[in-house]
Amino acid sequence: MTDIWFTEKQTESYGITMKLKETYVREQTDFQDLAMVETEEWGTMLLLDGMVMTTDKDEFVYHEMVAHPALFTHPNPERVLVVGGGDGGVIREIMKHPKVKTAVLVDIDGKVIEYSKKYLPQIAGELDNPRVEVHVNDGFMHIHEHKNEYDVIMVDSTEPVGPAVNLFTRGFYQGIYDALKEDGMFVAQTDNPWFKADLIRDVNRDVKEVFPIVRNYWANVPTYPSGLWTFTMGSKKYDPLQVDEASIPEIDTKYYSPRLHKAAFVLPKFVEDLVK
Repeated sequence: MTDIWFTEKQTESYGITMKLKETYVREQTDFQDLAMVETEEWGTMLLLDGMVMTTDKDEFVYHEMVAHPALFTHPNPERVLVVGGGDGGVIREIMKHPKVKTAVLVDIDGKVIEYSKKYLPQIAGELDNPRVEVHVNDGFMHIHEHKNEYDVIMVDSTEPVGPAVNLFTRGFYQGIYDALKEDGMFVAQTDNPWFKADLIRDVNRDVKEVFPIVRNYWANVPTYPSGLWTFTMGSKKYDPLQVDEASIPEIDTKYYSPRLHKAAFVLPKFVEDLVK
């Protein structure tokens, strides 16, 4: 039997390749090419437009690092919005915070939600939590239709292609600012510095034009391009670097910890130079 391999082409001359065991679903949705596959090394994997979104084995890194730094920085994050994130991983992490009364998920592609519930139940299992509202809608439009409503906004988007293009613009960050309460904050995934240095530089510049406090942090996500993944946080009032480590409770995590909270904001020198 011939082995089947999948390659995510990350540049014109570089990619990551993995052996597949089975393809559960492959569908062209209204917005993107969606595939749910079983891999030898990483377990079940969600692919969108040929890019790895999440896997059984390493998903906890990304989802924990989107959710917990902001939620342990804001003192009272009662109402939280997730833009994108239809796999439900960020929502699962948010539900570990009892201060959160309502978490709203807005994803433009309902098929991501549907297939994640079916094939990634350990990731999507909290989407039916009574504290969660799920809307299949355009996150860009949702942001601009809701003013002064959220304590924390998390942008769990794909890379800036297809339906996610508008989620990497200054206008979107201004919309986020307006959708946040007077002491609100947001975080967005901002790709990797090896292949997307210009993107990180541009996002950092745009967010600094909108928010008075801007911090960048990183995590190691082995199935994402280069493995070194960055996040950008914009805040109206609270600084994650001023959080007392002793005030952060131990919760059920595999990557994030109270000690890692501030450490994640210590950037490699070449990344630090990008965001000066």
